Amino acid sequence: MTEERLPLAELLAQAGDGDFLRSVAEAVLQMLMEADVEGLIGAGRYERSGERLNWRNGYRERTLDTRLGPMQLRVPKLRQGSYFPPFLEPRKTSEKALVAVIQEAWIGGVSTRRVDDLVQAMGLTGISKSTVSKLCKDIDERVSAFLERSLSGEWPYLWLDATYLRQREGGRVVSAAAIIAVACDAEGRRQIVGLHIGPSEAETFWSAFLKSLVKRGLRGVKLVVSDAHEGLKGAIARVLGAAWQRCRVHWMRNALAHVPKAHQPMAAAALRQAFLQPDQASARQTWRHVADQLRPRWPKLGVLMDESEDDVLAYMAFPAAHQAALGQHAGAVEQGGETPRRCRRHLSLRAVHRAADRRRAARGQ
Repeated sequence: MTEERLPLAELLAQAGDGDFLRSVAEAVLQMLMEADVEGLIGAGRYERSGERLNWRNGYRERTLDTRLGPMQLRVPKLRQGSYFPPFLEPRKTSEKALVAVIQEAWIGGVSTRRVDDLVQAMGLTGISKSTVSKLCKDIDERVSAFLERSLSGEWPYLWLDATYLRQREGGRVVSAAAIIAVACDAEGRRQIVGLHIGPSEAETFWSAFLKSLVKRGLRGVKLVVSDAHEGLKGAIARVLGAAWQRCRVHWMRNALAHVPKAHQPMAAAALRQAFLQPDQASARQTWRHVADQLRPRWPKLGVLMDESEDDVLAYMAFPAAHQAALGQHAGAVEQGGETPRRCRRHLSLRAVHRAADRRRAARGQ
């Protein structure tokens, strides 16, 4: 089962890659319509066949409004009668099934079973197994081409995030690390530049991932924003040689873990004062003042602030116009600075499905 939200679509839109997801969806729908029409008329395009029941007669343009954005489709026309694809009727199931197929391709290759589910959800008939296999191959090739594309120009800022998800491998369920990279080019446009799944978040894994980005053309990185993972920090220094900024969203979550829940709003408001300062010197002064105020009540928070001052305020050494985005995870900026869901919500369809099933089961009890 899929849920109402389109996590990957939202992430791509935030990173400036919503057009890519929409173009893949358009291509999938176009191929499905072509295959459906071939089944209805009994022959392929330009094919001479005694079993032909009708002929094509060009196309008509149709805009389909979806949560991915408007899609421009070319609906086949027939000489006799008319053709109207069922998925153009107001339905939510077909749209969610379409996005589920594309999201699965990002994770590790789309399955023919998933495409079969898509065909059923769209109410299409006459789609052969060979067409389903062709569609799977086309989706995988488009996603692979996007993730392996060459990178040109300067990319001064890079955001990295990772989480663990469970996936089936060799007949058993194993834990794997999913990592994603979002970069900002010299013109201020953010793009997803890498996605990879591996057995762990060890430094060797991060180093291999960053080296693959460099090989594809990632250069000019001045600042990397991420969580405080030691293996990742080591890989950044070794491969990119860039400054490191600890993600403020993740840091705030870690800091408030040392504060009783009833006092967290007050503590959070005090901690944010440092981020509101106009320059790094003022921010450091405010940071130390707040740390001294909070230390008597929550000593562990005071220790954390002492140890992480340089890492959390590193972004303030960069141009003021860039600072609002640099202190946070790439997705948080578009959400008004609120804590974004971890990448598990964006990448793991299986985890999403299991969580939805558990919620439904709980409501039924």
